[in-house]
Amino acid sequence: MPKKPTVTDTANNPLDPQDDEISLLDLLQTIVDNLRLLVLGPLAAGLLALGISFAVPPTFTATVKFLPPQQQQSAAASMLASLGGLGGLAGAAAGLKNPADQYLAFMKSNSVQDTLIERFKLQDRYETKFKADTRISLTGSTRATSGKDGLITVEVDDKDPQFAADLANAHVEELQKLLAKLAVTEAQQRRAFFEKQLTQVKDKMIAAEQALKGTGINSSVLKSNPTSAVAAVAALQAQVTAQEVKVGAMRGYLAETAPDFKQAMTELANLRAQLGKQDKDSTGTDAGQGDYIAKYRDFKYHETLFELFAKQFELAKVDEAREGAVIQVLDAAQPPEKKSKPKKALIAIIATLAAGFALLLFVFIRQALRNAGQDPEAAQKLTALKTSWHKALGQSA
Repeated sequence: MPKKPTVTDTANNPLDPQDDEISLLDLLQTIVDNLRLLVLGPLAAGLLALGISFAVPPTFTATVKFLPPQQQQSAAASMLASLGGLGGLAGAAAGLKNPADQYLAFMKSNSVQDTLIERFKLQDRYETKFKADTRISLTGSTRATSGKDGLITVEVDDKDPQFAADLANAHVEELQKLLAKLAVTEAQQRRAFFEKQLTQVKDKMIAAEQALKGTGINSSVLKSNPTSAVAAVAALQAQVTAQEVKVGAMRGYLAETAPDFKQAMTELANLRAQLGKQDKDSTGTDAGQGDYIAKYRDFKYHETLFELFAKQFELAKVDEAREGAVIQVLDAAQPPEKKSKPKKALIAIIATLAAGFALLLFVFIRQALRNAGQDPEAAQKLTALKTSWHKALGQSA
């Protein structure tokens, strides 16, 4: 026969439903006893926060939206088709996966920020001693994001609405100036690449021309020699060089097992074979013509390569002028009419809720300490805790 619980067992069982009910009633009683404090305290805190928010200077947010430069790779690719071997030369310099992210990084760069700092004297406005601290303040008051619609939005916060609008528009202006110095679009990258190659080949062509003149052979003598065959060999050498440059560029973005890479290697091998045959056929002719044939062939080689690069350089310039790294502003920043911060109603609500939670926690802790003071064992523990606390602070009990 099961033993009937005694009064002592019931009192010592912490999981007894009756004890839980009494504990909940005690909590409710504590709330009711401090109802005035729990109601009036948060209301007073909310009203105080609302009053303080009126003393905070308002902040205005100016917004500018613009469309970043658009790349037109299909037109550029068609322009390159006429060159054959050089067609893939600028392939590694293709467009970016997400150009908007790069433009956002440009606006956050030190180059743009330092220009804005000097232009608007932001060190004095933000009252910072070092330029690094000014950049942090500028970054904190500026937000730049890109949307799925392809537009970039720049928001600037400031106490002065006109200044906020000017600073927001200045971000776009300084970005435009920076893009004018950089090769960002595919056409710009091709233009920069061919411009560099053109300069190098031009110097070599001039040197070859000087060497040719140094042989003392005049134009009438050259006309009596098989210069057409020499020019053909030089043109073939230029094609081999162009194909080698193409293969070198393809190694940067294609595996050696890729079909395009294999095809390029096959074309290079065929060109080299043709060049070897041409050199072999022209050996007998060169033997009786003197040193000027070799120099003339070297000159024609660089001249042909120069013409190839000059043609592509001009095409790239036309593409760049037509494409252009032009930023199209959709909505220019205007001085905002309404403030964005502080949001007084939100501040008052948050302050009221925070004060209510803090006061509720306070009355529960105070009631728990009172109850503990009535229990001898708990009172002894509290005394020991106070003593340890005074010792930790270096105070006498």
